[in-house]
Amino acid sequence: MSASAELQKLLFDTLTGNGQVMAFAGGVYDRVPADPYKAKTAYISFGPSDVVDDSAECVTSGEHTFQLDVWSKAVGQVEAKRLVDLIYGALHEQELTLTENALAEIRVDFRRVFPDQDPLITHGVVTVTAFIEEL
Repeated sequence: MSASAELQKLLFDTLTGNGQVMAFAGGVYDRVPADPYKAKTAYISFGPSDVVDDSAECVTSGEHTFQLDVWSKAVGQVEAKRLVDLIYGALHEQELTLTENALAEIRVDFRRVFPDQDPLITHGVVTVTAFIEEL
């Protein structure tokens, strides 16, 4: 499995396995279904991702950046802010492990909450950066 795909699986498993995150989110999606909220008022989706080569002598590694998007239809921005902060707590500098590659570090570098173009939705953005040595 590629390092990027394995990291996405780790992010998905970590977030869906976190009871506090899932208390707010109807799901975590790579491809958003027709009813992403289910019985809740928020969900998380994978946004853009990129990899910057960070290889050195005989070591293949990369700086992987993922954007996680939070979508909330609750009134106001409070729910989106809570969910963005819970994602931070679940991922930032946590001791997480990959099975096929080596995760050296994972950080949440950016959090933002703002009104969406749809006035009934609040949008949150969380940027996660991971340094991975590909084995």
